[in-house]
Amino acid sequence: MKLSEHRGNMLHGVLLIALFSCAAFWIAETGFVRSLSLSPLIVGIVLGMLYANSLRNRLPATWVPGILFCSKRLLRVGIILYGFNLTFQDIVKVGLPAIVVDAVVVTVTVYGGVLVGRLLRMDKGIALLTSVGSGICGAAAVLGAEATVRTKPYKTAVAVSTVVIFGTLAMFVYPALYRSGVLGLDPAQMGLYTGSTLHEVAHVVGAGNAMGQEVSDTAIIVKMIRVILLVPVLLVISFTISRVRARKLQKRGIAAATGGDQGKISIPWFAVGFLGVIAFNSLGLLPDSVIAFIKQSDVFLLTMAMTALGAETSIEKFRKAGFKPFLLAAILFVWLMAGGWLLASYVAPWLM
Repeated sequence: MKLSEHRGNMLHGVLLIALFSCAAFWIAETGFVRSLSLSPLIVGIVLGMLYANSLRNRLPATWVPGILFCSKRLLRVGIILYGFNLTFQDIVKVGLPAIVVDAVVVTVTVYGGVLVGRLLRMDKGIALLTSVGSGICGAAAVLGAEATVRTKPYKTAVAVSTVVIFGTLAMFVYPALYRSGVLGLDPAQMGLYTGSTLHEVAHVVGAGNAMGQEVSDTAIIVKMIRVILLVPVLLVISFTISRVRARKLQKRGIAAATGGDQGKISIPWFAVGFLGVIAFNSLGLLPDSVIAFIKQSDVFLLTMAMTALGAETSIEKFRKAGFKPFLLAAILFVWLMAGGWLLASYVAPWLM
C-alpha cells in the first residue's frame, strides 16, 4: 500500500471518530444528560460502543488504523494538555490537609483495589484500571493508566463503565447526605470530602454546585490535587510492571541472552509532559481566552480517544469481563464514602 493511500485510509478513520465526537458534544449539552453531569468523554465511549456493536463490520477494515491512532496517539496528547486545568497555586490554597487526605485516598484505593481484585481472581488489567479510575479522576485516569499498561481496549471500557455508574450515584447521594446533616461536616470539610472521594471531575462539579459555592470551590481544588497525583501513580505502575517483567524473564533465563535490558523501566513520557504543562500553566503566561480554548480542544481530543476505545469494545467482551469489575468498583465506592468521611472528619482537622 502506498504511503498516500495509507494516510488517506487513516484519515477516514480519524474523521469517523471526530464525527462521533461532535455528536457526543451535542448530546452532552442536552438537558437530561447535563442533569446527570455526564461529560462528552462518557457519551463518546457509549457512541463508540454502539458503533462497535452495529456498523463496525459494515465499514472498510482499512479505516481501523485511524481509529487506533485516536485511541493511542491522540490519547497521550490529550493527557498532556489536561495539565492546563491545573496550577500549583491551587495546591497552596487548600494546604496540607487536602494533600495528605488525597494521598491517602489515592494510595489505599489503588493498592487496595489491586489486592481485592487479586482476591476476586479478576483480570489484573481490569482491576488496575478500575482502581486507578476510582482513586484518581475517573475516565481520564483510566486513559492515562491504559496508555502505560497498554491493555486491550475493552478492558478500558469496562473500567470506565464502573466509574460512570458509581460516580454518578455518588453525585446524587453526597448532596442528600450533606443537606440532611447525617455527615456532620461543615462546608470546608464537605468540600474536602467531596473532592477527595468522587470519581470524575464532572461529578465533583455537579455535586459541589448542588451543595453551594463554598463547598464547590474547595471540592474542585481538592479534586485537581488528586489529578496531579496521576503522575506519580503512573510512574509507580511503570516501575512495578518493569520489575515484574524482569523477574519473569530471569526465571526463564532470558535476561542473560538478551543483554539484561528486558526489565528496563519505561517512563510514561506523556505523564512527564502533563506535569510540565501544569508547571507552565502555573506561570500565568497565556491569556485566559487561550487557556479556555486549549481546555475545550483537549476535551475534544479526549472525547475522540474515548470514542475510539469504545469502537474497539463489543458486548461479548463485556460478558467476558463478567460481574467482578462492578463488584470491585462497589467495594471501592464503599471505602471512598466511609474512609473519606473519616479522613475529612478527624485527620484533616488535626493537620490544620
